[in-house]
Amino acid sequence: MLPVCRTPDDVYAIPPFEVTCHDVEGFLDELHEFHTLFRDCFVRREPREHFFRYMVGQFSTLARKSIEPIAVQTEASSIRAMQRGISDAQWQDERMLQTYHQQVAEEMGAPDGVLIVDESGFRKKGEDSVGVARQYCGNLGKVDNCQVGVFAAYASRQGYALVDKRLFLPEQWWSDAYASRRAQCDVPKEAVFHTKPQLAAEMVRGLHESGTLPFRYITADCLYGNSPEFWAACEACVGTVAFVAVPEATRCWLAPVATTTQSYPYKGKRRTKRVVTTPETPLQSVAKLAQQIGPRSWYRRTVSEGTKGPIVYEFARKRVTLCKDDQPAQTVWLVIKRTLGAEPRYWYYISNAPVSTPLRVLVWLSGVRWAIEQGFEETKTELGMAHYELRKYTGWHHHMLTCMLAHFFLWHVKRRLGKKSPSAHGVAGEAVAGEGAALENLYPGGGPPLGAMDAAAQSCGVSVASKKSAPRRLMDDPRSPLTGLGTAWQGSIDVLDSNDFRLNHNLIDIRRPIFLASEQVSDGIWFGPTRTARHDGSVDNGSWVCAASWVSDAAVVKHMRACTRYAEHPESR
Repeated sequence: MLPVCRTPDDVYAIPPFEVTCHDVEGFLDELHEFHTLFRDCFVRREPREHFFRYMVGQFSTLARKSIEPIAVQTEASSIRAMQRGISDAQWQDERMLQTYHQQVAEEMGAPDGVLIVDESGFRKKGEDSVGVARQYCGNLGKVDNCQVGVFAAYASRQGYALVDKRLFLPEQWWSDAYASRRAQCDVPKEAVFHTKPQLAAEMVRGLHESGTLPFRYITADCLYGNSPEFWAACEACVGTVAFVAVPEATRCWLAPVATTTQSYPYKGKRRTKRVVTTPETPLQSVAKLAQQIGPRSWYRRTVSEGTKGPIVYEFARKRVTLCKDDQPAQTVWLVIKRTLGAEPRYWYYISNAPVSTPLRVLVWLSGVRWAIEQGFEETKTELGMAHYELRKYTGWHHHMLTCMLAHFFLWHVKRRLGKKSPSAHGVAGEAVAGEGAALENLYPGGGPPLGAMDAAAQSCGVSVASKKSAPRRLMDDPRSPLTGLGTAWQGSIDVLDSNDFRLNHNLIDIRRPIFLASEQVSDGIWFGPTRTARHDGSVDNGSWVCAASWVSDAAVVKHMRACTRYAEHPESR
């Protein structure tokens, strides 16, 4: 029998992303304020305006969020002008990234944050875009004509965000045959070929040396875990713990192993190397080692809740000494994960975590990479990350930067909606709206003042109206037959979200008789005059009410309009 888990499953939970572009409604002022942080990163006014309009377009309801539809939707001066503003104009990219990292650190930063590295592919039909080649595309799961970017994400208790990016240029792009294409795509002359792990190592070193984003852990998949350059970059980040996947062919010795220094001649010179002096400890692959682990060393852990129930794996760990060039190298933790069943599937990880590190931390680190994968999916789904039609090197980086900023701004909106605002327009938080309240704008007065809005922003397809409940919007709609009716809420709002609403005691109290008779319009919804027993014990003989339990905004609007027509035209009943 496997031992029972004796410790919690994880270190901390990374919150899910529960906000969409529609939640930006009513926050255009905040988007303006967010953009002012980057005002000094542009030499000219025009690219700064295109930068703003481009991000506004990413929040719109456009089916395809490439430059042409965004330029038309936001009424840019011209499509070509926006194309130049994104692809050719001078941006102070490093300064923008530094400012962005400061914002991420302010809202999400934590000493035990996690830096996650992964790649994402972007399928392309043509061959003119920078870096396009037939190469492995992860989201397609096969080799195809695509571009590939290497990204770094930051995750903590407060959320996750993409924080850096590099475009991978395949080795063939550095041949003489591609010289003209490099020139057409404005690839910097000082740029040289880097492998994906080398690009990732560059990002890890840069983020650690800047010190802006605090992080304790670094995670990556086996492409990077199998790279000596990437592992060296992780080890150079003093005070951090690296946790990376490795291939099943990775070779190691079970620790501890005894070694000695041995000299040998090489081209007329004497060299030295370390050799293992304990023949009873054989060199073997991590896959072979996993088969030798007895059942009492495996721990069964529930790592998450899936749609079909808990997702459970078994974990084991061993201290091993890695083999590099047939010589002993670092001593690390080897963590092995496998599925349940007669023919389990295995995954292998190594970590330079201290010997005293509890298993629960390593189990938790084996699952945090979902944050960057979710970041890719959300940015592609909501913000058009894969919709771009930019061919130049600079344009690719500018587009990815705006996607990263837009995704972070949605997290900013989530946090503003999820806790009390320090401003005078306080947004109801958990203590007001109830624990687990969905992410909606609960401004009781219909929203904060919007101020002077850019005309382009007003016409961008993103509604600048504040979030209101269906009955309040209906009363305020000049086209509604209910306009001007006095309303009083019987009770206060319990929960208001994008799908449903409910009022205390499920009553909307309308102080004017607009319905002919009490009638059940559909299941669970009644309209009409009633003798209503109130929650305080009194009896109301004169109220005209709508009683409903958990019905959608659309249903309430539809049925209130229908009942109003009944009241005005009895013959239509």
